[in-house]
Amino acid sequence: MDRRETGRLGEELAAEILEQKGYTVVAKNVHSIYGEVDLIATGDGYICFIEVKTRRRGAMVSPEEAVTSAKRRKIVLTSLLYLQNHPYDLQPRFDVFTVETDGERAISHQHLKGVFEGGNDY
Repeated sequence: MDRRETGRLGEELAAEILEQKGYTVVAKNVHSIYGEVDLIATGDGYICFIEVKTRRRGAMVSPEEAVTSAKRRKIVLTSLLYLQNHPYDLQPRFDVFTVETDGERAISHQHLKGVFEGGNDY
C-alpha cells in the first residue's frame, strides 16, 4: 500500500467512525492557499476541523507527533477561510484522528478531541 492509499484508508475509516458516533461529515479534503483540512464534521455542539494521520505500527514518528506546529497553523488558517464562506453557529474545535495500520489494514484508531487551539499565533 503506497502513501496515498494509506492516507485514503485512514480518512475513510475516520469519516465512517465519526458518523457512527453521531457526527455529520460536512466536507472532506478542504483546500485553501494555506493548506488542507482532511475532514470537517459537526457534532457535540462543535464544528470540528480534523486532521487524520495514518501510520504503520512501529513507525519512527507516531501519528500524533506528525501534526507539527506548521501543520496546525495551516489547519487553523484554512479553517478560518472555510468559516468565512460557510458560517456556523457552532464553536470550532481542532481534533486529530489517528489510525495505525499493519501495512494492509487498519488495526487501531483514536479520536483526539480539542488537541490544539486556534489562538492569536495565527
